[in-house]
Amino acid sequence: MKSITIKGSKRESVGKVATKALRNAGQVPCVLYGGKNPIHFSAEEIAFKSLVYTPNVYTATIELENGEKLNAIMQDIQFHPVTDKILHVDFYQLFDDKAVTMNIPVVLLGSSPGVSNGGTMRFPNRRLRVRALPANLPDFINADISKLKIGDKVFVEEIKNDAYEILHPDNMVVVQVRMARAAVVDEVEEEEGEEGAEGEEGATPTEGGEATKE
Repeated sequence: MKSITIKGSKRESVGKVATKALRNAGQVPCVLYGGKNPIHFSAEEIAFKSLVYTPNVYTATIELENGEKLNAIMQDIQFHPVTDKILHVDFYQLFDDKAVTMNIPVVLLGSSPGVSNGGTMRFPNRRLRVRALPANLPDFINADISKLKIGDKVFVEEIKNDAYEILHPDNMVVVQVRMARAAVVDEVEEEEGEEGAEGEEGATPTEGGEATKE
């Protein structure tokens, strides 16, 4: 998984007055958990632009003023209810031998023939919760929709990967194509019936071997 560097400075004081002063100076108070002791630091708000305001998911490299670099993932973020300014960010430190859990975006591959025929794509689970070692965290999870006809679905079981564990039931629907009013039923080629087979009285056989009332 790709990583974004955030340069920060350790905080000596963590009280309300010091926190307010940091925010007034355009700094965001942060805490890094997961290590022996929590690390309190601050970083410029602009440093979070590529980490927060994006549909993609990244790990973070926390680079402190003493040259220390710590790998982490963003665990929680608080915004101002009116201005949407970032108020506080919590990080969780990564270790090579410890699995972590993240929400990973799902990317659809291909074009659905069911949608081409007027069906409606329903994509209820655009992110999936995944658990893996840091080195095995994917940037995204692929879901192939190139064979989805109207009524077809892609389940979690179909997109599983040995490198990571998807923390959802195998039968959970990731994406599906549903019938719409203007949809055209997908045609399925069938072999012609045996010679002499008759259709329904008053009906004309179609190319697919079925019969329709005239």
